[in-house]
Amino acid sequence: MKIVKYFITQSWLLIAASFFFGLLIAVTNAGLSPRIIQNKINKRNELVMGLLTDAKNFVPVDSEIVIRSVDGKESNVEVFKAVAESGERVGWSFNAAGPGFADKIELVVAVDANFEKIAGFDVLSSNETPGFGDQIKYDYFRNQFKGAPAEALKLVSVGEPTEIDSQIVAISGATVSSEAVVEIVSNFVTQIKEQIQKKGILGDVK
Repeated sequence: MKIVKYFITQSWLLIAASFFFGLLIAVTNAGLSPRIIQNKINKRNELVMGLLTDAKNFVPVDSEIVIRSVDGKESNVEVFKAVAESGERVGWSFNAAGPGFADKIELVVAVDANFEKIAGFDVLSSNETPGFGDQIKYDYFRNQFKGAPAEALKLVSVGEPTEIDSQIVAISGATVSSEAVVEIVSNFVTQIKEQIQKKGILGDVK
């Protein structure tokens, strides 16, 4: 009987402790959530300014843009018009994500003012294999996208990485990660371009 009583007492202590610490984590997350979101926005803007050097401000497109991801799921994507200090449009930017080799890859992508060429991408978050897949962050791979046409891109195993076209040379030993980035960029760029053209947003030069 004593053992049963002891077990019940300890169980209640465990339940109470779990509830208390769960509540504490929830309150902490709620308190830090706005700061975390703002930090992510700041990081994103900083990365885009590195891709679109004339950009001084980012204005969200006032229209719903829905993207079907590479895994078939639909989601709303917030597209930003990048404007210079004069108010002139200098490009577009948006977050793009999809499955990688190890985990989800999240990118920020920028294109030129007329949505004709990709200005580049940077990595917001990735857990790809160190020394292999994480080379998607390296300039030699990312530079292949700068100036590439804003259309469907193709991954190739061999080629000249310095030649800017629709063919992207894969990272040696990290084909899956390379293909993931190419698919993510191609998927988002082509769908967003098609939608903003249909909605007449692209014709608005300011």
